[in-house]
Amino acid sequence: MTRPIARVLALLEILQSGGTRTVAELAGRLDVDERTVRRYVDHLLDLDIPVRSVRGRYGGYRLSPGFRMPPLMLTDEEALAVLLGLVAGRRAGLISTSVAAAESAVAKVRRVLPEALGRRLDALLEVADFTAPARSALAAEAATLLTVAEAARERHPVGLGYTAGHGGASERVVHPYGIVAHSGRWYLTGFDSATGQVRTFRVDRITTVEMRAGTFELPAGFDPAQRVLTAIAEAPYQHEVSVRIRSTPEQIRSVFPASVATLEELDPGTSWVRARIRAQRLEWIPPLLAALDRPFVVEQPDALRDLVRALASRLAGHADARQED
Repeated sequence: MTRPIARVLALLEILQSGGTRTVAELAGRLDVDERTVRRYVDHLLDLDIPVRSVRGRYGGYRLSPGFRMPPLMLTDEEALAVLLGLVAGRRAGLISTSVAAAESAVAKVRRVLPEALGRRLDALLEVADFTAPARSALAAEAATLLTVAEAARERHPVGLGYTAGHGGASERVVHPYGIVAHSGRWYLTGFDSATGQVRTFRVDRITTVEMRAGTFELPAGFDPAQRVLTAIAEAPYQHEVSVRIRSTPEQIRSVFPASVATLEELDPGTSWVRARIRAQRLEWIPPLLAALDRPFVVEQPDALRDLVRALASRLAGHADARQED
């Protein structure tokens, strides 16, 4: 019969807290019967963990004096994967356990890590924002991610080697204002010495990183997550779309999130909002406008009007179709 390994490890953790534990106490804490506790102890003995049996009225089980579990040996990437999996899963609502359980697991992993690695991971967890449920593609180079996160927390500039989307390589010094995870990618946002502006960089495109001397001040009220979402929405694409929609910003955001569209409220009292979208393709926009089900006017481009007409024609055809015998 397979032993539930989670309870065996829970037994080991109880014994590591010190002292002699009676069988009745262990059974109560593990929610099993006393016979099962003895089986779990046998399993620990099979793993060469020195559990001593103490006889007598106050007897029970205890670990041999001086025994300690060996430290958890994780590479930087392994530790990053474990902690980010716990934190991102909890923030995205993907972990169904209690908040206390998730935080306890994070603390246990953090406690056994080497001091230097633990400090860098603390920096990342402190400054990172998660704007959407994370996919498994959160795979930026661990050393790069940890370095820029530590620099962001300590307010130190970093020297970056960076490869842009068009393939051009450059060297620049950046004041890292924040780190954001969005739709499976890590982004660094901060002041860029090469342009004199706040820029957003994909961490997976950073080729080299070095923390520099000196410090900087974070602009008052700066929101790294909102800055990244705005930068993504305003990135250059093939089509510049402008649509006026008679709706509230909240309703529009239900189908066009901040990473897709920027919104501009027009004259007060008109209830019209202009949505600006940059897109490589237009085919996905008409179905979302239809799902919104609010009056709208396509300002540009003309190609979008043609696609809206085509969708309306297809929907009308489906509505007029009759079931065949």
